[in-house]
Amino acid sequence: MTKSFSRGLVLAAGLLASPAVADPDPIPAEAISRKDPRWILIKQFFLENGAPAHAYVDDFLIAADRNGLDWRLLPSISIVESGGGREARNNNMFGWDNCRVHFLSLKEGIYRVASMLKNSSLYKKKTTIDEILWTYNPRIGYKAKVRALMAQLGPLELVPAPGR
Repeated sequence: MTKSFSRGLVLAAGLLASPAVADPDPIPAEAISRKDPRWILIKQFFLENGAPAHAYVDDFLIAADRNGLDWRLLPSISIVESGGGREARNNNMFGWDNCRVHFLSLKEGIYRVASMLKNSSLYKKKTTIDEILWTYNPRIGYKAKVRALMAQLGPLELVPAPGR
């Protein structure tokens, strides 16, 4: 009995000591209306590019909205960096930190990268997409690739449908 009791204690202590992995964003996916024209355009964009990221359209929009980012930026970077998740390493479809950063899930990567683009000391004072992209990847042609994909998605000024 003492043996099984101590094993149970060790198991319970181990569970309590394990770091809890919280959902990076507790808002349910239903928070984004399927009538939002941005949702429709991003979904179509990812599907046309054969990108697994099509399953995370809600998260792309929530993360962009919460961080005041252009709604087209993250989907476009993900296509350039990993084909929208097709070639993502370490759940890092954005190539963040040369793919050295490991995210627990693709969803976590979306929220963490969006937050970094808004709040990190490297990006905090960047006010234009060009400044953000130059800091993200200063290679010649990178900014133009991302900008071209952003233009494919549509204009920045798309207004979400009522109910959002």
